[in-house]
Amino acid sequence: MKNLYIVLSFVAISLTVTAQNKSTKAADKLFARFEYVDAAKEYLKLVENDKSDPYVYKQLAESYYNVFNTTEAAKWYAKSTETSQDAETYYRYAQMLKANGKYEEANKQMKKFATAAPNDQRAKAFNENPNYIPRLLGKEKLYNVTSSDMSSDKSDFGAILYDNTLYFASARNGARKTYGWTDEPYLDIYKADYNSDGTITNAVPVRDLNSKWHDGPITISADGNTAYFASESYKEKESEKDKKANAKFSQVYLFKTTKNGDKWGNVIEVTFNDKTFSNSNPSLTRDGKTLYFSSDRPGSVGGVDIWKVAINDDGTYGEPQNLGSKVNTEGNESFPFISDDGKILFFASSGKQGFGGLDVFQIDLAGGEANNLGKPVNTEKDDFAFTFNSIKGVGFLSSNRNGNDDIFAVAPICGVDVMIVVTNAKTGAILSNASVSILDDKKNVIATEMSNANGEVKYRVECDKPYVVQASKDGYEGNTFAVTKSTGPSAKVDAALQPIDVIVTETEIILKPIYFEFNKSNITQEGAFELDKIVQVMKNNDTMVILAKSHTDNRGTDKYNLALSDRRAKSTVQYIISKGISGDRISGKGMGELEPKVDCGKDCTEEQHAQNRRSEFLIVK
Repeated sequence: MKNLYIVLSFVAISLTVTAQNKSTKAADKLFARFEYVDAAKEYLKLVENDKSDPYVYKQLAESYYNVFNTTEAAKWYAKSTETSQDAETYYRYAQMLKANGKYEEANKQMKKFATAAPNDQRAKAFNENPNYIPRLLGKEKLYNVTSSDMSSDKSDFGAILYDNTLYFASARNGARKTYGWTDEPYLDIYKADYNSDGTITNAVPVRDLNSKWHDGPITISADGNTAYFASESYKEKESEKDKKANAKFSQVYLFKTTKNGDKWGNVIEVTFNDKTFSNSNPSLTRDGKTLYFSSDRPGSVGGVDIWKVAINDDGTYGEPQNLGSKVNTEGNESFPFISDDGKILFFASSGKQGFGGLDVFQIDLAGGEANNLGKPVNTEKDDFAFTFNSIKGVGFLSSNRNGNDDIFAVAPICGVDVMIVVTNAKTGAILSNASVSILDDKKNVIATEMSNANGEVKYRVECDKPYVVQASKDGYEGNTFAVTKSTGPSAKVDAALQPIDVIVTETEIILKPIYFEFNKSNITQEGAFELDKIVQVMKNNDTMVILAKSHTDNRGTDKYNLALSDRRAKSTVQYIISKGISGDRISGKGMGELEPKVDCGKDCTEEQHAQNRRSEFLIVK
């Protein structure tokens, strides 16, 4: 349903429509009226009756594109592009492929698009960075996204929170007339109670503002007494005749309304409306002096752009200004939202590099580039209408990721910048090129980087959660360091590594025990740190030959334990070989439970069992 506020035009009366040919006349008429669901059915009949051609395939693809049926749209774009097409068709095909996660195939279509329209911003961005998806996937997670109480089985979007009232647009009123584009009822503006526990209840239509046409979304002033909202130009009995299609079209207009007691009244259209273009999706700054909106008015870079207009002290308006190429592209940019401090603009774009469909971006209006908010805010589907209430610390997002336009709650992730500095524990010297990993509380490695010339590695993690840093470097004992829970904004970890100083006797290399987990033979991180010492000793003594003996505890049968210890010995040997030691210098032998370190019989404690699960290193030569 949000496509209504991207394409921004509605059909009132369609008398006759010029068809591609007689056989497509009925389908073309429905398509021209934006009744895409029924249009697709008619085009499919032509396919079934062997009356299809590239035109029919493209019209089918466009019908499904406009209702965001990505699978069917991609299917018919594939058929239509078997013959040469215009640049925008290749672009839309690529968007539908991305929406289905088929990025490699999407890139093939983007290459065709870029060849056909080399001066298009979208083509230039693709040529500069065609394989941008891994970068987007690696972006820091900024928000948690959860389903909200407001979603229905119809389109719900454009939610915005003022005080303790949530306003949004919805097609949930089943008694309303059905709109042919989406086969859903017309949109109304709704409001609901936002409760202290974060639940949302008592959704009701705002009858003072709703008409028999589409109404919403809405934006409200800081004092709650003034609102701007989108509706149709039919409200002003205005429409535009399309001579080619011989049809009347409504536009989307912006209207201003003020509170009269507990009700909205005095609804008037803004003076910069025009029956030849649309204005929609308003967002008002907290000081009430600037209104951001989307429009296809003359001067737009693409189909729909984001604009702003000054609101003067006397209530008049300045000249609308296009936000320029840092925000707008030859595609569609819509659903602007200005942050409470007036510094950050959030908006949805189909023209900037994203995961597919619409993605949400933010830009610092004082300077800088627009940034994709990454996952989970954005998905391969349409994600749009991002809003945020800084007082409540909660935001809302609209998305069709579950197949229908739904409202999702958004909570910012509290982040801490953790600076790790790796040094020599004895001298304090900075250690560059050390391997530094950060792990979560389940010991999952989140990321690994090498320390820079200053011995530094920086990670951003979530607030008030436990993390562990692992650091290692050739010639030094690897170690782990706890990251203290913090609410931000920063934390420092001093990762001081001890130079390897191993006790080497005539017969043995003595290390801390190389423990294994119960019933397992894999090398643990703690074990790897110790084995690295063996590697260092063997690199320093290139003729040394070692025998690794692995042992088990006394649980299990003698036969099982012998086999388990043999696997552990082989794991130990393979680890050392993986570090560059020749295989003829290291061998392993499983001893089972024959040589316990602690002879505790059947009464061993868990600690004693762990001590018996070990490896030892004998110098053979």
